[in-house]
Amino acid sequence: MSSIRPLARQDTHEVFNQAPPFEDVNLFTGDAALVEALRQAGGVTHEDRLAALGARAGSAEAIEWGMEANRQTPVLESFDRFGHRIDEVRFHPAYHELMRLGLDSGIASIAWDGTPAGHVGHAAILFLAGQADSGPICPMTMTYAAVPALRAEPAVAAEWVPRIAAGRYDPASRPAFEKAGVTIGMAMTEKQGGSDVRANTSRAEPAGEAGWFRLTGHKWFCSAPMCDAFLTLAYTDGGLTCFLVPRWLPDGERNAGFRVMRLKEKMGDRSNASSEIEYHGALAQRLGPEGRGVSTIIQMVQHTRLDCVVGSAQIMRGSLAQALWHTAHRSAFQKRLIDQPAMAALLADLAIESEAATALGFRLAQAFDSGDPLTRLLTPIAKYWVCKRTPGLVYEAMESLGGAGYVESGPMPRLFRQSPLNAIWEGSGNVIALDLLRALAREPEGVQALQDFLAAQRGRHPAYDKWLDRIDLRSAHEGTARLLIERLALAAQAATLLEWENPLADAFCTLRLGERGMAYGAFEGSIDTGAILERAMPRYPPLQRRSRAREQTKEAKLAGQVSVRPERPSSRA
Repeated sequence: MSSIRPLARQDTHEVFNQAPPFEDVNLFTGDAALVEALRQAGGVTHEDRLAALGARAGSAEAIEWGMEANRQTPVLESFDRFGHRIDEVRFHPAYHELMRLGLDSGIASIAWDGTPAGHVGHAAILFLAGQADSGPICPMTMTYAAVPALRAEPAVAAEWVPRIAAGRYDPASRPAFEKAGVTIGMAMTEKQGGSDVRANTSRAEPAGEAGWFRLTGHKWFCSAPMCDAFLTLAYTDGGLTCFLVPRWLPDGERNAGFRVMRLKEKMGDRSNASSEIEYHGALAQRLGPEGRGVSTIIQMVQHTRLDCVVGSAQIMRGSLAQALWHTAHRSAFQKRLIDQPAMAALLADLAIESEAATALGFRLAQAFDSGDPLTRLLTPIAKYWVCKRTPGLVYEAMESLGGAGYVESGPMPRLFRQSPLNAIWEGSGNVIALDLLRALAREPEGVQALQDFLAAQRGRHPAYDKWLDRIDLRSAHEGTARLLIERLALAAQAATLLEWENPLADAFCTLRLGERGMAYGAFEGSIDTGAILERAMPRYPPLQRRSRAREQTKEAKLAGQVSVRPERPSSRA
């Protein structure tokens, strides 16, 4: 939160040529790309809800929550002060406010409570809430994505899905049946296996009561260990099986066999706790048939990967907005930075990348809503590409702010640390590329849906047609998997922009499907940088702009001088 009336005139100099704080902005109505993607994906009925959330997420208060939740990181308390084992994680109050911001807005429930275009609505809520801070999005995403896996066992789903659909955040550590709403986590990977979950060694033995087992083993990563229950994998006599491990049991007692061993010290995502856990006879309910654990959990993974795409697009947009805001208010060599040709070219290139990522994420969410088999292939394609492109874009945005972008008092270091996460979570690049190869071999309906999706836009742009001619699905193998998925991703982004008649479609095809340099801003193609930057520039609320102007004028009169006023944010490049 910005300071109230900071002193600009100091003993040795006067502070000027600085951007005003980027806060108290509406992150929804001020983002033309997001509004258009929502409408094109069929989510127009969500606009009022999102406008309210956009104002809240872009408020100075919410921005301060994000900063505080990362300054005051989670702490593990294994025991209470009397020596009783509790395995609880304490968070700064700001973290709980961020969780409430997303969950009470429907991020985990809107896709499952009967709301039309629910997955699109979910994606938009994530896009906005994540700009306050991405860390708490992790447990929200897992809660949303858990529903398809829970439905593999109707009795379990009947108990837990209504708690998710309640759309409420309740931070209390107590039995789920006493809470207004719940969160669901996941614990899959083990030290010796990582992404190879079939290398797991955790074991499950029947506990006597039908459907209940006792788990023994460990998990290398358990994110958000204060969730009310966790999806996990363990071996039974029937093979690798999926289970739900509740923190509290139906009789109201703690699940004593669930132990949090330590919290991870991560590069980013610091506001959220990630942990290592052990199962010491922890009680768990089976989800789906024994031996079908991977096919059960993959339903959750598929939805989580959607959020990896949208979450990365959100980080892109947040970083781009910071760069645009700074360069629109900062001058060098008698010109605003944004008016310098090299900077304008760079920012326009970043804006194209950001909008293409947003469009692809919402096109994917639209396919989830319709049950389109396109999701089987488009999900790994989008996950691979958008997540991989995010760190480079965030770095360029940070560089646009110069040294001011490299200090912890601003948002860019946190955005940069967060930027690689989604490329690692739920399958790193090689895992995703190989998943695509498997889908090409095993999912004929998905392959046909992808081919139809891409072919439908033939004839709309010559660069697009030439690009499609280079793609040969039949010749793909492990050694060229990354090249294939990259080509498909660029084709999918172009197809989405062309299908939606997006005003940046021509510029995208020119700069992404033709010859160019390797860095952002390194191109010779002819594009309208002014129009692109005008579209991408965050819109500042007129009422607040007038309020700031009145305050500055009043202060200037009190000081008896003409103050150096921050230039009004312009929508023109």
